[in-house]
Amino acid sequence: MLYNRAMEYLHRKSFENAAETFSEIERQHPYSVWATRGQLMASFSHYQNNKYDESVVAARRFIQLHPGHEDVAYAHYLIGISYYEQISDVSRDQEMTFNALDAFQELIRRFPDSDYARDARQKVVFARDHLAGKEMEIGRYYLKQGYYIAAINRFQAVVDRFETTTHVPEALHRLVEAYLSLGLVDEAQKTAAVLGYNFPDSEWYRDSYELMKEHAPQIIQGDNGAAAPVRNG
Repeated sequence: MLYNRAMEYLHRKSFENAAETFSEIERQHPYSVWATRGQLMASFSHYQNNKYDESVVAARRFIQLHPGHEDVAYAHYLIGISYYEQISDVSRDQEMTFNALDAFQELIRRFPDSDYARDARQKVVFARDHLAGKEMEIGRYYLKQGYYIAAINRFQAVVDRFETTTHVPEALHRLVEAYLSLGLVDEAQKTAAVLGYNFPDSEWYRDSYELMKEHAPQIIQGDNGAAAPVRNG
């Protein structure tokens, strides 16, 4: 039986042969239950073989042909994980990160109680942090080059769109830097206060405090010299 042969290839980690054999089941027995299983297993075999584009195509086809199948959640997961495995360093294009995020969020929306959704939520956290890291990298470059408005836009995007990521304290500090470089002391003070209120023990707040003390000592207030707290948002 073709399905058993394909599974044997899979167990031997002969993933290319497995994918081809799973696909052959549909050609020979197009309306059988084995053909349906084979479509999804072909996607899995491609994924195991690091052929992520082929895995995504096969999984999308499975979803299109069998939208009510009990394994549709897993097909969505295969799409997400195929993109996720291709996430690159923040210095490079982040198309795959966006794709993974979209795929996992679709899985969570449609199948919130599935085992795959639980794992997808963890990977969404990483993907969002990764995208925030990309914004930070670009923002730091603009700041270093003296393109302060462009830098502010990037850092503010981190604060507004990726507010739960690990990059927010630094983003707020970099905003303080950029505002002070533009002579916008009031904006810098407000941002430093937000940073101090939300992340009082952060090294970035200590750095911002030192900057404010250096550039605008007259507005440092309070017993400990900190600006009055302002809640973020």
